[in-house]
Amino acid sequence: MSEKITINPITRLEGHGKIEIFLNDRGEVEDAYWQVTELRGFERFCIGRPAEEMTRIVPNICGVCPSAHHMAATKALDDLYGVEPTVTAKLIRQLEYNAFYIEDHYIHFFFLAAPDFVVGPDADPSERNILGVLGKVGQEVGSKVIEVRKRNREIIRLIFSKAPHPEGGLPGGVPRGISDEERKWIKATADYSVEFAQYAIKLFKDLVLENKSYLDMILSEAYSLKTYYMSLVDEHNEVTFYDGKVRIIDPKGNEYALFDPKDYTEYIGEWVEPWTYIKLNHLRKLGWKGLIEGDETSLYRVAPLARLNVADGMATPIAQKEYEHMFDILGGKPAHHTLAMHWARLICALQAAEHNQIIADAALLTSKDIRNMHFKLKKKGIGCVEAPRGTLFHHYETDDQGILTKVNLIVATQNNAAPICLSIKKAAREFIKGTEVKEGLLNRVEMAFRAYDPCLSCATHALPGRITLNINIRDQEGKIIKTVDSE
Repeated sequence: MSEKITINPITRLEGHGKIEIFLNDRGEVEDAYWQVTELRGFERFCIGRPAEEMTRIVPNICGVCPSAHHMAATKALDDLYGVEPTVTAKLIRQLEYNAFYIEDHYIHFFFLAAPDFVVGPDADPSERNILGVLGKVGQEVGSKVIEVRKRNREIIRLIFSKAPHPEGGLPGGVPRGISDEERKWIKATADYSVEFAQYAIKLFKDLVLENKSYLDMILSEAYSLKTYYMSLVDEHNEVTFYDGKVRIIDPKGNEYALFDPKDYTEYIGEWVEPWTYIKLNHLRKLGWKGLIEGDETSLYRVAPLARLNVADGMATPIAQKEYEHMFDILGGKPAHHTLAMHWARLICALQAAEHNQIIADAALLTSKDIRNMHFKLKKKGIGCVEAPRGTLFHHYETDDQGILTKVNLIVATQNNAAPICLSIKKAAREFIKGTEVKEGLLNRVEMAFRAYDPCLSCATHALPGRITLNINIRDQEGKIIKTVDSE
């Protein structure tokens, strides 16, 4: 048995969680669990409120991905009130949502993921952060990241009043239009974003793909997981973020299902385990088969790699070329390489930027027809978007006065929860051999869930208080022999 080890800082994610690793009598990993120790209360305390308040309330679920919840809520209100947004309103919504995608994906890649590849997975924790990244690649990169995020957050602020927690989503439309003068700087921002996206992808290729040890790590069995995949696709089965149908493929790439988001309850099952506050999703028609991968699994994954696996291609030309190159390197579709999510994330940011170039040139963008007010309360509304972390559903039901009687949120990290558990177990078995465990090896275990960009503020919510993240390693009798604590 070894002494207690401490990692500080221990991880980079949104929210708080816990990992339990169990060793057998030979010091090998017997099992591992990813535990979410928070409790989300939004589904309960929103009951009794007017439905139209949801676009103001749900952005506060998370400070990292508020626009995803805001847009899903807005679309749920469209459905609840039986109203189709105008063409111009859809353009403006997509403009804002693409801007959010761009700034959100770069938060994860540069601040949370890049330290593992640029500084190194085994580097000193004090250097394995954004400052360490800038020390390696130069402050110019940091300035570019700040600028691209700043410009796109200005688009969010313009349309929905503020970037941190946007408001103003209205059933049938948007709160304001776009002027001709605003169109000019929006177009300039889109052009800059495309330029930066290509720069970021080149940086990834130079720093990660050209490093054989990193490429081998991406392609390794330790970071591979064979599951189903789920994502929104457009009418051409191409990647889409704002709207579309939900498509699911099996571990071999065959289409398993294609359905309207309103039918999600027929396909998605939610499973509860006593050791975590997050529900573990699975494919309902296959039934819960436990935490297993392969052809017999009923688990599916969402997030950037899932989007590219599920779709037949990207919706914009430059992103399509990068999509083809990625799968050439990964050995074809579907790619089960968890760490490749970082690469896919950059390609999605590129498509968002290219799409905003198209929207900025659209003639109807500056039309005054920004809202359809022909409401008819249906008492049930379901909104779905492809959040940066994966497919997101908001489901609201009301009485005949529009007061909420039911709220159900299925967020991306919840969709990924069971596969994250499996990913951690595989990585732990690969890197933990015996009771002498170096900090860098524990970080490699953390990399297995970091690729998903899990947002535990969305998946669950603390009620009340502060809960820290720690890792316990136990022997075969369940006795804790190591604790990795954030305190």
